[in-house]
Amino acid sequence: MEPMDIVGKSKEDASLPKATMTKIIKEMLPPDVRVARDAQDLLIECCVEFINLISSESNEVCSREEKRTIAPEHVLKALQVLGFSEYIEEVYAAYEQHKIETVHDVAKSVKWGNGAEMTEEQALAEQQRMFAEARARMNGGATAPKQPDPDQTLES
Repeated sequence: MEPMDIVGKSKEDASLPKATMTKIIKEMLPPDVRVARDAQDLLIECCVEFINLISSESNEVCSREEKRTIAPEHVLKALQVLGFSEYIEEVYAAYEQHKIETVHDVAKSVKWGNGAEMTEEQALAEQQRMFAEARARMNGGATAPKQPDPDQTLES
């Protein structure tokens, strides 16, 4: 990412991707409202400061509990301590939705084309087969012979 693509004074500064933040800002406004570049930059800087504030307070909550890893509960407590209690319910709902989507995405990524789950060995074998096919196409235009599906029975 180019240094000009992020808002901040130097590469070391914590920042957010400018294009992503601009898109979020525009999605939140009516289509006929325009935002000056300086106002966009200010909103982005406010977001960075808000994240720093929540992160810092979450760290304090975590430290008071003598924990070494900030958990979602620490972030929710930080929101309360900082006076953002009215957002806790919505933040928690977003967190729950994120958990559901993450589990769904992980489950989807280990599925085989016919909906059956693959073992790691099966996935590796399939990957090797696909590599062999690609190599064959690259080296001579021919395709490697397709491996028979072990789940299908052969008719005699």
